[in-house]
Amino acid sequence: MRAVTVIPGVPGSLRLLDDYPEPATEEGAILVEAIAVGICGTDLEIIEGQYGEAPPGTDHLVLGHESLGRVIEDPTGTLQPGDLVAGIVRHPDPLPCPNCAVDEWDMCRNGMFTEHGIKALPGFARQRWRLQPRFAVGLDPALGEVGVLLEPTSVVVKAWDHIFRIGERSEWQPRTALITGAGPIGLLAALLASQRGLSVHVLDLATEGPKPALAGALGATYHAGSLDQLDFEPDVIVECTGAPVVVLEAMCKVAPTGIVCLAGVSSGGRTIDFDAGALNRTLVLENNVVFGSVNANRRHWNAAAEALSRADRTWLASLITRRVPLSEYATAYSPGPKDIKVILDFSA
Repeated sequence: MRAVTVIPGVPGSLRLLDDYPEPATEEGAILVEAIAVGICGTDLEIIEGQYGEAPPGTDHLVLGHESLGRVIEDPTGTLQPGDLVAGIVRHPDPLPCPNCAVDEWDMCRNGMFTEHGIKALPGFARQRWRLQPRFAVGLDPALGEVGVLLEPTSVVVKAWDHIFRIGERSEWQPRTALITGAGPIGLLAALLASQRGLSVHVLDLATEGPKPALAGALGATYHAGSLDQLDFEPDVIVECTGAPVVVLEAMCKVAPTGIVCLAGVSSGGRTIDFDAGALNRTLVLENNVVFGSVNANRRHWNAAAEALSRADRTWLASLITRRVPLSEYATAYSPGPKDIKVILDFSA
């Protein structure tokens, strides 16, 4: 079968293999036919050779951690042939650590977890793949193609879950949320904020293209420019850019007893002249919290599937700005200036 692969650590090794082996039964009892794979910055960084780990016994890693497929067979009876399904990306470490032992693998403490398409597990950018039932998430058939957004939605569901858990430390009644960055994660974070009844603001540099309209369709206020120009202090900031300046400005901008969730990943290697003492004083005296959030566990994936089912299908479909057939796979991994979510289409 055909599969999109790289050799981890080797830039320029992206290839479409025509003779990749069929998925082994050891991968799981549920056999799935691929429909689509979403592409994000993680894939691009792996292609650049920044990280990634091939499964044991091979030097190739199949890409793809944002999956959507249709069940071919499931002898366990967990799902039925024809069902839409997505695969949970992270698997617990084999020891396991205290968190992995209770299926909180998103909070793995020893780093020995594995991840489809990223670390030691083949990804979903292949025509067929297998899943263990515990890592298979069934989707509402009405979602169709937009079910490919489940993985990034699970990431922001976890972020909001932890935000509200932290908020319970006091009598906390958040009203205003600011999302910095209007990429897929940022816009899905705004969707989740809207579903929670918050007054939502989205900040991005784009003044043209689909982003302002997508934010507006959620009832959110869109801001183009810098964070320090805003004339309000949000109760919650979900930072999705990873840009160091924006990260620091978010910490300074949040309201007293506010919460800043860092969901974007910085590239590192950059220094900024910044008054860390003043930031420390603000965080302490105003009881603010800053925390990082990544990945998701089964509970978050299930909640993400419910959130997508409640969302407007037309709005979700608008996040997918480019669909690339498998035969033209290389172009899918070359981001365009107006891209939000690009998908590799296995059904084309």
